[in-house]
Amino acid sequence: MGATYWWMLFGMALVTYIPRMIPLTFLDGKELPPIVSGILRNIPFAVLGALIFPAVLFVQEGNILFGVVGASVAFLIAFLGGGVMSVVLGTIGVLAVYSLFI
Repeated sequence: MGATYWWMLFGMALVTYIPRMIPLTFLDGKELPPIVSGILRNIPFAVLGALIFPAVLFVQEGNILFGVVGASVAFLIAFLGGGVMSVVLGTIGVLAVYSLFI
């Protein structure tokens, strides 16, 4: 590998290390206010939603309704208290049946 790749690798390592190092260094032993803790606790869910939502719209090219039906079924099963496996299997089952009719 050329020097450019090593510098790029070093830069990526630095960029991913700094956001992890700063809180550990400056917040060591300090307690965050409850509002900040609540916001930080919800960031993974917000990011997951932002990553999944575009994929829902483009799951089947030319048929946006396929993704909307799948997301609706998944939300409904999850809202009714289903676990992760029941959400996944239930959505797959409904979409398998739905795909027979489209």
